[in-house]
Amino acid sequence: MNINHSEGSGASGVYDVLVVGAGPVGLTTAVQLATRGWRVGVVERWPQAYPLPRAVVFDHEVARTLASLLDELPTLCEPAEDYVWRNGKGDLLLRLSFEDTTHSGWPVMSSFTQPRLEAALEARARALPGLDILRGWEAVDIDEDAASVRLTVAESAGDTPLMRDGVRRHRTLQAAYLIGCDGANSFVRSRMDTSVTDLGFRYDWLVVDVIPHDQDRVWSPRNLQVCDPARPSTVVSGGPGRRRWEFMRLPGESLAELNQPETAWQFLKPWDLHPGNATLERHTVYTFQARWADSWRAGRLLLAGDAAHQMPPFAGQGMCSGIRDAANLTWKLDLVMSGRTGADLLDTYTVERSQHLQHAIQVSMYLGQIICEPDPVAAEARDARLLAEQSDPDAFLPHRPLTGGLLACDATGAPVEPAGELGPQGRVRHRVRSGLFDQAVGTGFTLLASRDPREVLDEDALAWCEGIGIRLLRVTDDQAAHGPADVVDLDGTYLRYLARTGQRALLLRPDHYVFGGAVGMADVPRLVATFRGLLSQEDDGTRDAVAAGVQVM
Repeated sequence: MNINHSEGSGASGVYDVLVVGAGPVGLTTAVQLATRGWRVGVVERWPQAYPLPRAVVFDHEVARTLASLLDELPTLCEPAEDYVWRNGKGDLLLRLSFEDTTHSGWPVMSSFTQPRLEAALEARARALPGLDILRGWEAVDIDEDAASVRLTVAESAGDTPLMRDGVRRHRTLQAAYLIGCDGANSFVRSRMDTSVTDLGFRYDWLVVDVIPHDQDRVWSPRNLQVCDPARPSTVVSGGPGRRRWEFMRLPGESLAELNQPETAWQFLKPWDLHPGNATLERHTVYTFQARWADSWRAGRLLLAGDAAHQMPPFAGQGMCSGIRDAANLTWKLDLVMSGRTGADLLDTYTVERSQHLQHAIQVSMYLGQIICEPDPVAAEARDARLLAEQSDPDAFLPHRPLTGGLLACDATGAPVEPAGELGPQGRVRHRVRSGLFDQAVGTGFTLLASRDPREVLDEDALAWCEGIGIRLLRVTDDQAAHGPADVVDLDGTYLRYLARTGQRALLLRPDHYVFGGAVGMADVPRLVATFRGLLSQEDDGTRDAVAAGVQVM
């Protein structure tokens, strides 16, 4: 049994937040909450981390979130470079070229190996005070009341020290909130009154992870979809030193015959891979699906990651969507549990994330319908259409602005541009530190303006901003600027963004989305007042109960 105890938490079983599931989404959620000072317990039914690859790609937005938690992220991934789609004849249907540096300061897409990322996240988690990881414990019951939620956990079946007598021991944990990051078959979701929308997209694919012995071999393109009705296939990077192949199950094939090492090697022959020059790290059959929970919150229970949604992998957004869930949810929980707003703010979590999620699923399904075509006649018609359309590659990237939730909106409820846009990240210098904004300045709320915002805010507004944790900063291209509020825009990223959007100031949320902007510095007090007013509206009378519900025990 592997338990990381922190003083005052693990021994008593009392936390501020419980997270079920220690995958990338659960660990990201836990670390983001613990770095904000909350006591977090992570419950994971497997005694050891799963050692084999699963997800293999994340995008620039997720890279930015992970980089704020892991200094070593650059060593865990490599730029994806490209994504090429060809038909069975080798004709080019679609090419996406991924830039190395983008809107968020990271490559558009990066390839990685999930066990290495999980190990880094777990090491980060174990280094944080107040964060406990309870491996080998399975969630078996949930009880919720007005002040807290209680989670009953039982020892997972297996040869663990506490089960030598054959008795499966139980214990009860308590917290203000419980987040289910426990995968597609989520126990937490099963205890919530939420329906599931299923789009009926189901295809079985054999997934094969390989370590080529020749590490100098050049794979070009680095990422390839072979839209061949004879055997739709995927060939992509599995992270540094690894490659992944995926092969669709054809009509008439059984899962048993598909999921064999001999089948995997047979399918790998066209790429000149065999047991003499490569290691077959894993082979398994996945059923790709497209579905989501219709509500991600029920009282004190919340969902994130695969517990809330599943999608085909063709847009590389499965794990990405889960990390976005964590980034959206954790700062809102922080505000609620600290008593700075009411629990109704958590309802914006489903509103905001479901917009993104459903769009990502639609893009993934569209791409899946292109490749998952076993009929030669239909595939030929598909090829003719794609070759004639010459589609814009950007149309296949599932990023889009938020259209509802906690944003500055007009009288009709529509966000006022640039509200809802993903804010940029560039290289800056702040005081004595230089680098990407998050590393040089830090993360959290930021009011970034072309003049020092403190010059136009009164004492009451300044005190409120300090209480919420909003950094008040001036962005400038003056290389000599060194004031405490000065951020020198080394590459012009922020000044260009302000000019493009016609703003003098931006209020950025901790998940990097723009709450709203100010056209002139005289509008900055109104921008702050709008944000303050919305947080006040979210006060449903449960502030003190939420903040104190568990901590006073």
